[in-house]
Amino acid sequence: MLGATATAYLPALRGGFIWNDSDYVTAPALRSVAGLKRIWFELGATEQYYPLLHSVFWVQHRIFGDNPLGYHVVNLLLHLGAVALFAVALRKLIAGREPTTVDPTIAAWLGAAFFALHPVHVASVAWITEQKNTFSLIFYLVAFLAYLRFDISRRWGHYLLALALFGISMLGKTSTVTLPAALLVVLWWQRGRLEWRRDWLPLLPWLLLGAVAGIFSSWVERTHLGGAGLGATGADFELTPAGHVLHAARATCFYLGSLLWPFNLNFIYARWSVDGIVWWQWLFPLAVAGALAWCWARRQRERTSLAVLLLFVGTLFPVLGFVNLYGARISRVWDHWQYLADLAPLALAGAALASPRLRLAGPVVGVGICLLFGALTWRRCGEFRDNETLYRTTLARNPEAWLARGNLATILAKTAEGLPEALALLEGAVQSNPDNEELHLQYGSVLARFPSRQDEAIVHYEQALKLKPNFPEAHINLAVALLNVPGRRPDALAHCEAAVRLLPDSATAHYLRARALSGMPDRLPDAIAAYETALRLNPTMPDAHSYLAIALTAIPGRMEEAIAHFAAAVRLEPDSASAHYNLGGALVGVPGRTSEALAQFEAALKLNPQHAQARRWVEKLTKSGL
Repeated sequence: MLGATATAYLPALRGGFIWNDSDYVTAPALRSVAGLKRIWFELGATEQYYPLLHSVFWVQHRIFGDNPLGYHVVNLLLHLGAVALFAVALRKLIAGREPTTVDPTIAAWLGAAFFALHPVHVASVAWITEQKNTFSLIFYLVAFLAYLRFDISRRWGHYLLALALFGISMLGKTSTVTLPAALLVVLWWQRGRLEWRRDWLPLLPWLLLGAVAGIFSSWVERTHLGGAGLGATGADFELTPAGHVLHAARATCFYLGSLLWPFNLNFIYARWSVDGIVWWQWLFPLAVAGALAWCWARRQRERTSLAVLLLFVGTLFPVLGFVNLYGARISRVWDHWQYLADLAPLALAGAALASPRLRLAGPVVGVGICLLFGALTWRRCGEFRDNETLYRTTLARNPEAWLARGNLATILAKTAEGLPEALALLEGAVQSNPDNEELHLQYGSVLARFPSRQDEAIVHYEQALKLKPNFPEAHINLAVALLNVPGRRPDALAHCEAAVRLLPDSATAHYLRARALSGMPDRLPDAIAAYETALRLNPTMPDAHSYLAIALTAIPGRMEEAIAHFAAAVRLEPDSASAHYNLGGALVGVPGRTSEALAQFEAALKLNPQHAQARRWVEKLTKSGL
């Protein structure tokens, strides 16, 4: 089964980084030991406050660097480990329940196989960002098994181990806060009752810890997401109490539907509207309430259906809209949000096919379902190959996915051939979503590619800031545009400083602030300090090295530093004629280094035979006898 799962996910290993993977793969400013400390003790240093997860990414970056293959392999191994743990836990639960009417081994491995191969889980395994799902599930299941051991032994050592593992799982992703409630449901399912001293009392600290972690995580999601004022607040999250019920019930039905009919899955689903006046939307809460009532009425005859329904809905609770999650602004449902909740219904499916009444037919059907799931998973993994493939597939199934439209347009705009399609995508997206600041930002970015449309780009950047004043990327893009407008340098500087305030770890923001300062009288020392900050955050910025070097040449006694930065720019961009020319220009004025200068001018001329200044220097130095 594990081999089949690994085979089904082979196309995922060929995938690159997609969408927000850069927010989880450790940023340059956090790759040092000091950065590791910030991951733990500074809110906003990472996309979400999952410090253990980001520490794991920190270690992986030390090993894999910017090669996505290593991260994909780790994510797949974590998924396989979770599958094996799920099989062990499921077999233990079924075998320990009296009386049991199914073969525990067949039921456990069929349920685990369904979980392993179900295509809805591709979003958790093929998407590097969602390593938080696979990582946290490992510790969720180990904590679950450890607590079951404590439930038998009643030893404090087993209890504390289970509690520690639960805490570790929440440091990977706080959706695992539902574990203590799940344990109570499972214990009730096994014994048919819950006792205060035996069952409730030991789990009270767990419930309290989970509540605190959930509240804290929700606060961070609203106020510190990405450290850039992009919190989960605003009109997109405003629902009445009735609206919350409508949305939660519809999402529950949606996730169950994805399990039962795993076709036409999508990266971004259409974001439905919630409206209590629309009568048919009330069918969803009626369906959920009816299912709960039916299972409750049958609880004396069989407890399994009620336990599975409670586990499924209860584990989904953090993503049903009662807590603001930034992703809900894009879509109200996501495949990766149901990863943990799917354990219970898939376990039920495995147990149903392991019934003695089905004899050989049940396992044969189960294997057939696994083959179907494996084929669908293989195909879906290919959709996560790269951003363009992912966004085009998403738009084919959901043409109104504004994020896919905007991000695809940004990719297409990088080439002259793709610019017309990029403009068309963004024009339509902005017209359909005029209050979306991210689309205005992306549209402005594409318009800025045309010299004749700079004014339009500035208008869209300003509109993005009007919609969300604390939007650092809009400040950055507007600063870049204004730096090229005569007389607007002070305005550009104001936007640079806003971006630095919102994103203190952004090397780009500090670099642009330095560019704005360097053109102002008496601000050269401030500009140099800003360049140095940018390079401390990201030493691999060739333009920052070059501009810092140019600024240093104006300071007496700092020519050697300037030469060092010009040389760094050459190392980072060896194919840049201007970098070689700048280094040559600095060296030519230093006694005894004229031959080095000539070599740099010749390299510039070789890279760009039309470089007139480099040619003049080569001719001049050659005639002088070198």
